[in-house]
Amino acid sequence: MFQDQQDKISKIQLEKLDIITNNLVKSFDTLQTHIRDSMDKDLRERSEFNKNLLDNQKALREEINKTLVDTNMQTELKLENIRKTLEQSIRSLQEENSKKLDQMRDVVDEKLQKTLEERLSKSFSTVSERLEAVHKGLGEMQSIATSVGDLKKVLSNIKTRGTLGEIQLQNIIEEIMSRSQYEMNFETKKGSGNKVEFAVKLPGPDKEPVYLPIDSKFPLDKYHKLLDAYDGGNNAEISAAQKELVRALKESAKEIKDKYIDVPYTTEFAIMFLPIEGLYAEAVKLDLIGILQREYKVNIAGPTTLTALLNSLQMGFRTLAIQEKSKEVWEILEAVKTEFFKFGKVLTKAQEKINSANKDLDELVGTRTRAIQRKLRKIGTTDELKSVKLLELDSLNEDIDSE
Repeated sequence: MFQDQQDKISKIQLEKLDIITNNLVKSFDTLQTHIRDSMDKDLRERSEFNKNLLDNQKALREEINKTLVDTNMQTELKLENIRKTLEQSIRSLQEENSKKLDQMRDVVDEKLQKTLEERLSKSFSTVSERLEAVHKGLGEMQSIATSVGDLKKVLSNIKTRGTLGEIQLQNIIEEIMSRSQYEMNFETKKGSGNKVEFAVKLPGPDKEPVYLPIDSKFPLDKYHKLLDAYDGGNNAEISAAQKELVRALKESAKEIKDKYIDVPYTTEFAIMFLPIEGLYAEAVKLDLIGILQREYKVNIAGPTTLTALLNSLQMGFRTLAIQEKSKEVWEILEAVKTEFFKFGKVLTKAQEKINSANKDLDELVGTRTRAIQRKLRKIGTTDELKSVKLLELDSLNEDIDSE
């Protein structure tokens, strides 16, 4: 009977162990499936986001180009209307003045001086109104010319161009990265006083971040000079303009290298952001990507290229986080495995002790009891009542019954 109970206990324990093992395997499979589904979903969402972003940028560029064309057409139309209005007003004024003068000559001989003065006053009043209208039209033309000049000053000012490039760079970074993943106006070389516009935080040793410097450069005057040379079709001017653009970009790359790259606190390279896709395409055409990488450890990027790079970094950050969580899960499973082996050893020892106790009990109940019975058979027997009184077993039986 005791052996049956022991077998039942062992069977129950083995069934529990099987259940625990199956649950662990199912949990691990579920976790793997969840991680894989999460990564697939994230990749699909990121791909869709990149596609939408590129479509939006394309639509934005088309809208800007269309707006500029419409603005130019509207400006030209307004100027043409103003010119026609002025010509018509002057012509009308001349005709009216001529008519009035003829009328004045006709009435000089017929009317009194008072009538003549009234006519002259009325004519001069009309002339004043016309001149005021002409002056107003000239004021509108001057306002338009001033606005065009202000726009030209903004694009020709180096500091203003740099601010525009920095704003565009900030918009791209803020759209993709979280605020904790980058620094603004950050001193990558400690104690130098030189602050890069943006520095992206990358995972480094000992959980300390390594910074990727990103700085915008906007040599618009050199780029426009090259475009004018292309329009002129003069090969000598094109070659000279290309050399000036290459020299300007090399100087900017050298400045970025000297001011912002400081290994191991930063990456071994930095990024120079060019705000115009046409300027970036011209740099690629002039093979500046390889030259700046080799000579100055600086990579150039346009708006689309930088967007793709930052999206790749963001995907890497998420993959790293998933890997760290997977490592924690493996550590937990290894700990469970170790404790499971310890539990098996303890259970084996307990089973051995139970078997040893059963063996001792069998020996006591069987062999020892039979030996005592053989010895007692040689002695005479008494009745049961006398035996109880003799051995004083009444109290013992009562205790057993109460228990």
